[in-house]
Amino acid sequence: MPRARPVTAPCSLELCDPDLYAQGRPEELWQRMRQSGSVHEGEHDGRRFHAVLSHARISQVLKEQRNFTSQQGMRLDQNPAATAAASGKMLIITDPPRHGEIRRIVNGAFTPRMVARLEHTMRETVTAALDEVLEAGECDFTRVAARLPLSVICDMLGVPPGDREFMLDRTMVAFGSGEGIDDDPLAPAQAHADILAYYADLLDRRRREPREDIITALAHGTVDGVPLTDEEIFLNCDGIVSGGNETTRHAGAGGLLALVRNPQQWASLREGPELLPGAVQEILRFTSPAMHVLRTATAPVELAGRTLAPGDQVALWLAAGNRDPAVFPDPDRFDVTRRPNPHLAFAAGAHYCLGAALATRELTVLFEELLRRVRSAELTGPPRRTRSILIWGYEALPVRLVAG
Repeated sequence: MPRARPVTAPCSLELCDPDLYAQGRPEELWQRMRQSGSVHEGEHDGRRFHAVLSHARISQVLKEQRNFTSQQGMRLDQNPAATAAASGKMLIITDPPRHGEIRRIVNGAFTPRMVARLEHTMRETVTAALDEVLEAGECDFTRVAARLPLSVICDMLGVPPGDREFMLDRTMVAFGSGEGIDDDPLAPAQAHADILAYYADLLDRRRREPREDIITALAHGTVDGVPLTDEEIFLNCDGIVSGGNETTRHAGAGGLLALVRNPQQWASLREGPELLPGAVQEILRFTSPAMHVLRTATAPVELAGRTLAPGDQVALWLAAGNRDPAVFPDPDRFDVTRRPNPHLAFAAGAHYCLGAALATRELTVLFEELLRRVRSAELTGPPRRTRSILIWGYEALPVRLVAG
């Protein structure tokens, strides 16, 4: 059987170099790799994998549940022991049908009253943040963007307002963007421990005093008649916090930067707010915060003329798929009028992002308020990218916002 021509060794190594995403232009590498084939052989930390960068092939793997599993991990830089411990328990590394049952429990918490409450939380959080920023004039917009998803997640999970600053600090440290983490490599692990300890206490309270929140839903939910264990609940809370925090935060910062660099599109959105829904989808495509997801073959399967064996790992580069010129004409151009826009920012298939609608609404509220209250925005310093092969985002985005 013919095999796709593999990428040269330097390119496969460069794909997993976090400095490329912090300092370089990965779009150029993705394009070169796509031009030389749909599937490439790579290596990360001594483990071989197949990298997929085309939109069509990524979509194929995401939707082939029979031949690919998520239960052997979702990322290249995972801890194998931690993955094994969480496999089949944490939503993102659980396959159907159990995946669907856990998802059903979480979805059941989204009552009409809870959805209305979350909408109020979004608007209140963005308004308060912009009040502060417009008074100060300058800010690091990554901090502003971080407040919105975390306030919503805290509301969803049942964290009281008085504890949310603590959760903001602990979450940012846990996921690599808090102050002082460069001086203490153990700080993220300690922050994770603090978050889990907090949710252990909250879980006890919700078992005694149920509320309309996800902690209550998980505490009282069952799969095949069996209640979820404390471990399963903690793991899924951690997954909700990490997943819900990263997309909105980095897409919000990256979306503002794209508009700063394309002032004519900022003006178009201010003059035509009906363009905003499409603009939010373009922000998601253009920023693509989730860089890659991992799948593992469970049976011999052909992919782009290459036969994969059971156990072969496949890294699906979602961000590269969202820059595929076969699907998105002039893909490196930010265009708020782009139609159609079948981006993969939320993946696809059974693992389509649980919080996609919520993240979309958060970004809509954020940019509604920005466009309504801010006449112009400008950089006051160089943006700083995250050094990561998992998250394509920003560590800092210094800006000046002008009211009007």
